[in-house]
Amino acid sequence: MPVPENLLRLALLGAVVVGLAAIFRGVASAPRRRLSRSVALYCLYALLLALAGVGRRFGQESLAQYLLFAADLVALFLVINLAALTIFDLVLRKLRLGFPDILHDLTVGAAYAVALFWSMHRWGFDLTSIVATSAVVTAVIGLSLQSTLGNVIGGLALQVDDSIREGDWVELENKQQGQVKKVRWRHTVIETRDSDTLVVPNGQLLGQTIKVLGRREGRPTQHRMWVHFNVDHRFTPGEVMRTVQEALTAAPIPGVSTNPPPDIVCLDLAREHRDSFCYYAVRYHLLDLARDDPTSSLVRERIYAALQRAQIPLALPAQTVFVNHEDEKASRKREKLVEAMRSALRGVDLFAQLSAEELDRLADSAKPAPFVRGEVVTRQGAKANWLYVLTRGEVEVMVANSDGIDRHVAVLTAPSFFGEMALVTGAPREATVIARVDSECLRVDKDDFREVLARRPELAQEISETLAQRRVELTSARENLDADSRSRRVQSERKRILEAIRDFFGMD
Repeated sequence: MPVPENLLRLALLGAVVVGLAAIFRGVASAPRRRLSRSVALYCLYALLLALAGVGRRFGQESLAQYLLFAADLVALFLVINLAALTIFDLVLRKLRLGFPDILHDLTVGAAYAVALFWSMHRWGFDLTSIVATSAVVTAVIGLSLQSTLGNVIGGLALQVDDSIREGDWVELENKQQGQVKKVRWRHTVIETRDSDTLVVPNGQLLGQTIKVLGRREGRPTQHRMWVHFNVDHRFTPGEVMRTVQEALTAAPIPGVSTNPPPDIVCLDLAREHRDSFCYYAVRYHLLDLARDDPTSSLVRERIYAALQRAQIPLALPAQTVFVNHEDEKASRKREKLVEAMRSALRGVDLFAQLSAEELDRLADSAKPAPFVRGEVVTRQGAKANWLYVLTRGEVEVMVANSDGIDRHVAVLTAPSFFGEMALVTGAPREATVIARVDSECLRVDKDDFREVLARRPELAQEISETLAQRRVELTSARENLDADSRSRRVQSERKRILEAIRDFFGMD
C-alpha cells in the first residue's frame, strides 16, 4: 500500500485511541487493560510502518513487504480492539446491559481469526496449505492440552449460562465457603472466609455440585443461619421459646432480616436417652453473607440476655458435681450481688423513705435484667408493672409523636431509674427505652413492692409526694410555672397519684 495512505491511517487510528482514552478518563470502571492493549497495538503499528520505510530506503523490498503485511494485520487488530471498546465498554455499559468478560474475549478472538485469514488472502498467501497444516497442528495441540481446553470450555459455560456470577457466595462439596471474585478462561478465583484465595480449575468446578448461598428466584440475597443452645427440663419449651422469640423480634438486629423474621424451634427433648436438657435453635436469615460469625454472635448476645432476664439458665452437663467450696463461693457471690442491689436501690429517690430492712427485702426480690446494645428495654404504651434501676451502661429515652415517629428525649446513664409510674400505678409506659450499650438493670416487680406497702401503708403518701414533685419539676421546666402554680400542681398531682397507688394495690 502507498506510504501516504498508511500515514493517514496511522493519524486516524491515533485520533481514535486518544479520543477513547479521553472519554474513559476519570471513570472508575474504565477498561484500563483494554485501553493499554490498544495503545500497545498502535505503537507496534507505528513501529512496523517505520521499519518498512527503512527497509525500502535501503532496498530491502521483500522485507518491507513482510513488514507492511504485519503492519496491516496489526492495524486490523487495533480496529477490532477499538470497535470492541466502543461497543462493549461504551455503548452496552451506557445502556446498562451487562455482559461476561469471556463474551468480549470470544468476540475479539473470533474477529482476530477472521482478520488474519482475510489479510492473508488479500496479500496472496496460499490458504489451502495453511488450513491443512493448521488442522494437523490443532489436533496435536488439542490432544496435548485436553485438560486446559476442558477448563476453558468450562469457563465459557460458567459465564454464558450465568450459573455462577462474580460476587456470589458459594459452598463447594468439601464444605469450603467463599465469594466468587473472578471467572476466568481457565479457572475461577474464590476468596474464602479465612482470607485465603482458592484457584479452582473450571473443569473441576463444573464436575461437582456447587451450592450458591442466599440466592432464590424472586427473593433478595439472604442465607438462613442456625444458632443452637440448650436449656434443662425445669423450664417448659413454650416458656423458653416465647422468651427468646420476644427478645429477637422486639428490636432489629444488625445484619438479620426482618422478612422473614427470626424464629426459634425446639429440636429435641433429649438425645441418646441420657441428656437432661432440651435442644433449641434460633433460625435467622443473614443479609450480609460476609458477616456470618459476627451476626451470629449478636444473636447469641440477645438470646443470653433474654434468658438471664427470665432467670432461665443455660443447661449444664448432667454429670456436673458441685462440691462444698463451690457452694460457698456461689454463696459469697450471691451476697455481693445482693449488696450491690441494695446499694443501687438506695440511689433511687423513690425508695428514699424505706428503712434498711425494707431495702434488704426489696433487694432480695429484685431481679437482674441485662440488655445488649440496641435492645428495647421498655416500649411506649406497653403495660408492665415493674421499675428498672439502671446499674451499668446507658439507655436512650424515645417518645413517639402523633405521627408515630420516635423523638429523642433523653439519655440516662447509670446510676438511674425509669418506669416508676408503671410500678406504683400500673400506668402504661410513657416512653420507649433502648439500650445504647450493653447495660445491666435491676427489675423491681409490683408483687415485691406490694409486700413493702402492706407492712407500712403510710409509704403510699410519701411515695406519691416524691413522684408528684418529680413530675411537676419536669412540667415546670417546659411551661415556666411560678412558685404558687408549682405548689398547686404538686398538691393535685400528689392526690391523683395517691389515689392511683391505692387503687392499683387494692389499699383501703
